[in-house]
Amino acid sequence: MTTDKIRVLGENTIGYESSAEGAIKFRTFNSLLNEENPWTFCQATAHEIESAVKKAAEAFPIFSSLLGLRRAAFLETIALEMEKYKAEILEVYVAESALPLGRAEGELTRTLAQIRRFAKIAKVAQWTDPTIDINDKADIRKTNVPIGPVVVFGASNFPLAFSTAGGDTVSALAAGCPVIVKAHPMHSGTSTLVAQAIRMAAQKTNMPEGVFSHLLDGDNSVGEALVKHPEVYGVGFTGSFNGGKALSHIAQQRERPIPVFAEMGSVNPVVVLPGIIEENGAHWALTLAESVNLGAGQFCTNPGLILGVQSIAFKTFCNQLGKALSEQKPSCMLHPKIFEAYEKGSSAMEQMGTRIAVDKKDSDKAHFAAPNLVEVSGGDFIKNAALQQEVFGPFSMVVICDDVEELNAVITHLDGQLTGTILGNPDELDAYGSVITSLQSKVGRLIFNGVPTGVEVCGAMQHGGPYPATTDSRFTSVGDDAVKRWVRPVAFQNWPDSMLPESLKNDNPLCLLRRYNGEFTSQKI
Repeated sequence: MTTDKIRVLGENTIGYESSAEGAIKFRTFNSLLNEENPWTFCQATAHEIESAVKKAAEAFPIFSSLLGLRRAAFLETIALEMEKYKAEILEVYVAESALPLGRAEGELTRTLAQIRRFAKIAKVAQWTDPTIDINDKADIRKTNVPIGPVVVFGASNFPLAFSTAGGDTVSALAAGCPVIVKAHPMHSGTSTLVAQAIRMAAQKTNMPEGVFSHLLDGDNSVGEALVKHPEVYGVGFTGSFNGGKALSHIAQQRERPIPVFAEMGSVNPVVVLPGIIEENGAHWALTLAESVNLGAGQFCTNPGLILGVQSIAFKTFCNQLGKALSEQKPSCMLHPKIFEAYEKGSSAMEQMGTRIAVDKKDSDKAHFAAPNLVEVSGGDFIKNAALQQEVFGPFSMVVICDDVEELNAVITHLDGQLTGTILGNPDELDAYGSVITSLQSKVGRLIFNGVPTGVEVCGAMQHGGPYPATTDSRFTSVGDDAVKRWVRPVAFQNWPDSMLPESLKNDNPLCLLRRYNGEFTSQKI
């Protein structure tokens, strides 16, 4: 059913149809007003799940065989439809997230740019990575092909950029994989609005029905059923370690296991070298404080761990950081449960360490989190694995090491992380070569003299890292290479040119850069 406007619907989107068969209802919550939002949502039933997956499976052979230009037009139209209904999307976004309008506008801008970027990726099709080897024995040509229908889970902290039309969804669509989105229950209203924009775009560009579906739930049952379904071929997830681990376990227990690309958070260690804080400690203390408290600390790249070697300068820096955090305003968190988890986690860390003098500015408003900073020794950090746990919110921990050897031991002891940062002067880096090497082995992105919050959508971005930051450190959920999660290589041996995929044909109709007998070329064969 085509409509020329969108509104918050409590219904599931299954291909081109809306459906509300279930008896289980739920609502989203406005943390800023401390009340439920007015919309009621209907949890998807087993029949609706089956219908969505069946339509995706039927759409796959058609959608995957379309020229990249067709898929690009679909993605570009999604962006246009979202722009058309910008006001409606932003209004509901703010009501469901408690995030300010400026943040909502910025995230929408990023999301639209990301959609259009993947439209270009679909159009160019360099992700197919064509490789051709021809010799006296055989003619072998390899290219990447889409894996099949995938399930994407919306993220709690990014209702747009990592959710319904976020990076997981649009990278999968660019590759030719139909997508079933399992909306995050906290922002189901925002998600249904975006889902309607995607459905309109699919209809306007004549995509096969089932190329996109959108299912709602207030618990974990719908997501679990989707991951178990035999016609689902991959999963994209951004969220907690427990959630990602559970989905990965379910996927591996299937009769035919499938990949789960889960980004599960990180404490993002920041190593502070002595020279830079002796010269400009106050500046970096303020910079880090702003990063810790950005968006109430609800970023997976929040700098949750500050590492340094004991000295008068480092102690002064820690006090400056505490003072700078004291000057940050408390911020409303996304949801009461997230706020409660932050308070519990922050208090637990205080009991295991020593709170640095941060003047906690308690708010008279519910669900407003104040920044917190706790200090522990390097030895205690190594002994207590619980100190590595992420506290989702405006929290950071300082680890004071006795010497460089202990600093290196602390880094070696760390779990996998999304990011690692070195704050230092260039002329002191050589002396900390072993520390930098150790940190590189633990992270997906290594930053010099910056903060980890803020993830640029570009070709060189790596938003991933060793387990438990993600389930597969070889892939990224942000940037051009995100598309590689949804494809697999297929080799064609001795096939006639007319039957080969476009990326492998002699005439190179897509004008791709191809590896031919070991050399890169865009020439015809």
